[in-house]
Amino acid sequence: MKRGDHIFVKRLGYTHHGIDCGDGSVIHYTGELGQKANATIHQTSKDDFLKGAEEAVRDYGQCDSPNIVIERATSRLGEPRYHLVFNNCEHFATWCKTGKHQSEQVRRVASTAGGGAGAGSAVAVGIGVVSATGEVAGLSAAGVMSGLASVGGVVGGGVVAGIAMVGAVPTTFTTAAMLYVLRDDPILHGAEREARKAGRIATVAGAAAGSASAIGAVAASGSVAGLSAAGITSGLAAIGGGTMIAGVVVTAALPALVAVGAGYGSYRIWKALCARSSGKEPDPQPRLPAKPA
Repeated sequence: MKRGDHIFVKRLGYTHHGIDCGDGSVIHYTGELGQKANATIHQTSKDDFLKGAEEAVRDYGQCDSPNIVIERATSRLGEPRYHLVFNNCEHFATWCKTGKHQSEQVRRVASTAGGGAGAGSAVAVGIGVVSATGEVAGLSAAGVMSGLASVGGVVGGGVVAGIAMVGAVPTTFTTAAMLYVLRDDPILHGAEREARKAGRIATVAGAAAGSASAIGAVAASGSVAGLSAAGITSGLAAIGGGTMIAGVVVTAALPALVAVGAGYGSYRIWKALCARSSGKEPDPQPRLPAKPA
């Protein structure tokens, strides 16, 4: 480890961060998760920081010199203003290294939680719209088909377009969340930036593929194949375990799930390949979800 390194250790469900002083000591917020009421920035021995865990180094593409990093860290010794969301140990260490007050853990949790909540709400709203907009109101088989046709008619389509549109809004929420989680940042090292780029591309491609897969599943799952009225009715009922509206919920959620899986999966695979080619263990940042320390 070098003087001025941003180091971290994995705890149960979160990571703890600090600045290596290069003399066997670390500057960090003391205290453990759940016991942070009186947490203060202290300079402690590295053994006290590690508590038996294995240390890792956060790599940066752009950061300041070790002297500036240590100067920043020591300038805040004794600070008691810990906050889980707005001023945690990762905020502190990242600020020391770059001058940017940010936490990957908080950003990931907030964006994924927001994306998930938004997607869930969007599915519920979509079902409400389907129920209310058709010539036949309600969530009976006739009501679902009528509502989907009305929704699809907004873009000049029919029931199939309606299925795609009901899934488009939740997919937009989850795609936006993943693009934010995997956003580019000049302070990141090159391999991380390339992995995030691959994840962003895969997220968008996954959203499109997921929509097509949902329509294909409807066409193939029922007792009547294809996308005729009978085929859609049969397919949605089969996907929903006998209930058409449950089938609409599943097909609405499927593109969002595919987008997240494709994006995050591609990101992790790319990181593993980069690590293998460089002979390094993959950097465990970022993980989904994680609790900040």
